[in-house]
Amino acid sequence: MIDSSDLLARIERGFDAARQALAPFRGVSVKATSKADMSPVTAADHAVNHALRDTLPRPGEGWLSEETADDARRLECDSLWIIDPIDGTREFIHNVPEWCVSIAYVHRGQALAGGIFNPATNEVILGAVGAGVTYNGNLVSLGRRNNLNGAVVLASRSEIRRGEWTGFENHGFEVRPLGSVAYKLGLVAAGQAEATWTLSPKNEWDVAAGAALMAAAGGVAANADFTTPIFNRPNPRIPGFLACAPGLDAPLRRLLGGHNI
Repeated sequence: MIDSSDLLARIERGFDAARQALAPFRGVSVKATSKADMSPVTAADHAVNHALRDTLPRPGEGWLSEETADDARRLECDSLWIIDPIDGTREFIHNVPEWCVSIAYVHRGQALAGGIFNPATNEVILGAVGAGVTYNGNLVSLGRRNNLNGAVVLASRSEIRRGEWTGFENHGFEVRPLGSVAYKLGLVAAGQAEATWTLSPKNEWDVAAGAALMAAAGGVAANADFTTPIFNRPNPRIPGFLACAPGLDAPLRRLLGGHNI
């Protein structure tokens, strides 16, 4: 059994630390550099990463973050924190309010507690298995439906721009573009949308918090082939990911079956 109250309190303390770390970067122009994979990174990413590492792990707990050099010793840990200090750095740089701080607690491969904090909109989504999910402090629940008609589906802006969502047009649901994948997953877990999926490979730090929140909410979070995600693997790369409200997994299987996600 996990101590959900303790984990959620620790995640909230992590968000408080992130707020303080971000304060010098709000309302000013932030310069970015390119990492080896050509994705942008800023001093704000590193500042939040440092603040979270100082705040979250206890002795014996592992650490996996986009902005920390990977340490294989994490594989020996039963429990670890999986972090994306700023998911949606491009949105952060351009003042698009679709980025977030993403925190997940994983035990023996399962994402059991998580939080998404969007400082630009002041949204906080928290949840743990056995404790449910709160959205800005209020307990929320997922909608119940057995088809996608009228559903809101959150989609990657960049994937839409590349034309990768043209095959999902005219299926009876609204496709709503959004930035950060972690933010999209959090909004689905909070009942603000019915589904999201990614057509591009992601890393564990992109989706672990969302997976924990979906598990806490009683929804579906899965790899692209609908298998259960296992975290803290030697290679954190994930070929595709999806999340949906309960009852929509069968319609999604039918819809996505003909697409390589």
